[in-house]
Amino acid sequence: MMKVLDNTACTLGEGAFWHPIRKQFFWFDIPNAKLYARSVDTAYCWSFDYMVSAAGWIDERKLLIASERALLCFDLVDGETIELVELEADNSLTRSNDGRADPWGGFWIGTMGKHAEKEAGAIYRFYKGELRRLFSDITISNAICFAPDKSCAYYTDTPTRKVMRQALDAESGWPKGDPELFLDLNEQGLNPDGAVTDSSGNLWIACWGDSSVRAFNPDAQEIARIAAPTDNISCPAFGGPEFNILYATSARSERAQALSEKQPAGQTFYTNTRYKGVAEPAVILE
Repeated sequence: MMKVLDNTACTLGEGAFWHPIRKQFFWFDIPNAKLYARSVDTAYCWSFDYMVSAAGWIDERKLLIASERALLCFDLVDGETIELVELEADNSLTRSNDGRADPWGGFWIGTMGKHAEKEAGAIYRFYKGELRRLFSDITISNAICFAPDKSCAYYTDTPTRKVMRQALDAESGWPKGDPELFLDLNEQGLNPDGAVTDSSGNLWIACWGDSSVRAFNPDAQEIARIAAPTDNISCPAFGGPEFNILYATSARSERAQALSEKQPAGQTFYTNTRYKGVAEPAVILE
């Protein structure tokens, strides 16, 4: 069972990642436009004027942050914010959601309707200053992560309960060919949310509504299941000095609010594992 790392009750915790230089764990509360971080003994919080959802690290003090209207360069020390490129800025119905840096220094980001409107979102890649749409007609973009051998990317449109695998060009990281079905969770009734890979290429998926993070090997076989103390687990990440700590964000729900005294809904969790993750790659702007 996971333990509580931070008892801040996020409405929708997301965007979990470990900064390998700062040795800090970062996450977002999307509707409340907040970025959080924790080191061993210190908690941090930054507030924004618009929703923010996912990030990658550029250097020790700067992050690439996906907001509801743009990708930003954000300075953690002085708060300076520079807009890098617009992200569906002409569509007030959508916002950014799940995203993660890729091994080539790019950044993949998904969008979705603010009320989960059907097929209102898409998945993009930002690479060397260019933002290119990769997949369209996405309802809830999630599970964006990359095999450690750089062979493929994973993603899901959560309502389909299907996790897709996309082959990638070894030199550039751009998709090659069509995506293929990796994992169909319909029979189990599981809703795939955020995901991350470990050093062995296993895919760790937060299962929304299932109080768990589940791991699947490259052959799509379930190999591990970690229980969480609340329903809506939303995004996992590996971190810590040895990258063997699995962190996970969560969200509040009506059921969780009714059980608030028993269930730490919206809080952020961690557990030690026998598996090891890999360091998140830096985002390269040019």
